[in-house]
Amino acid sequence: MTPPETVSRRATSKDIDALSEVVADTLMAQPTAAWLVPDAAECPGVLLRYARLLLTRGLEEGQVATTDDHAAVAVWYSRLEPPAPAAVWVYDLQRLLGSHAARFALLHAYVDAVLPHTPHHYLAHLAARPGQSGAARALLDSYHRRLDAEGLPAYAEASGARPRESVFARLGYEPRSPVLLEPGGPALWRMWRPAPGDRRSDALPCRMRAHRSAMPLRRRAVPASPRFP
Repeated sequence: MTPPETVSRRATSKDIDALSEVVADTLMAQPTAAWLVPDAAECPGVLLRYARLLLTRGLEEGQVATTDDHAAVAVWYSRLEPPAPAAVWVYDLQRLLGSHAARFALLHAYVDAVLPHTPHHYLAHLAARPGQSGAARALLDSYHRRLDAEGLPAYAEASGARPRESVFARLGYEPRSPVLLEPGGPALWRMWRPAPGDRRSDALPCRMRAHRSAMPLRRRAVPASPRFP
């Protein structure tokens, strides 16, 4: 029997409770979880609060795609112009995450430092319930058709040691060198999906290093500029 086709729809504020659990559970399974919240007992609650913030921001400033059964969720942002710096997150992170906010702010600072300057759409978050990877892929397929029609590339980050085996790679994303989360954190692989027919090598540099001399939550801390080797 052929499984029913996954239908993507735009999420609303009514979906936040259900989707927050999906996002938090997915984050818990990723290598970044222990780096963000070293205390295993506190980690689930902190990630759930963070997930609600991600989705709320996504609804306000981007587009959140999901399915009627909340099997998967994708948070997208149009990046036709440079985004606001990570500092815009600091107040909400401190308010919601308390003593854990500094590490999350550092994550956002790292990610902001290496966002492509080429106009693109940014897949900021992808999450799915266990066994629902097909639903996640269907969400991306639907959005990619729109990007292909507009001639736009897409960008994402993938955690884990094998970026070429990720769902992103199977959908045409090409891995670039990773962002190393310091101190002592895992790698986030930068993944680039070119626009149809675009094979330029300079759309997203293959290598990049980003350094931080101070935590973003410290007073007057300013992220260092990315350097191209």
